[in-house]
Amino acid sequence: MPVDEPYSPCPPQRESHPPNRDGAGANRAAVVIHTIADMAAGFLILWILLHLLGANRGNVFVGFVHDVADWLAGWSQDIFTMDSEGLRVVLNYGLPALIYLLIGHGVAARVRRL
Repeated sequence: MPVDEPYSPCPPQRESHPPNRDGAGANRAAVVIHTIADMAAGFLILWILLHLLGANRGNVFVGFVHDVADWLAGWSQDIFTMDSEGLRVVLNYGLPALIYLLIGHGVAARVRRL
């Protein structure tokens, strides 16, 4: 043992990640993914509410929300074909909202662990 080094009964512990990495980048990415998923689900839920409450489709805001919701739920349109228009909208726009939330939050949690 060299003379200039003090004796240590335990070997130095290795860090689980590189010393210059504090996880801030992974946390920021997770927050972005989480926020995008929440916004997508928010637009879909807002459209469901506007539809069920009988909002004026001629209104610019209502038209914008409807267009965004149609784009977000384009892949799931007419999965459910019900006689009731309200139930059809709830199911066809609610399913993608739920899927966006589950996948977005799951991916964000996975990224946060990196």
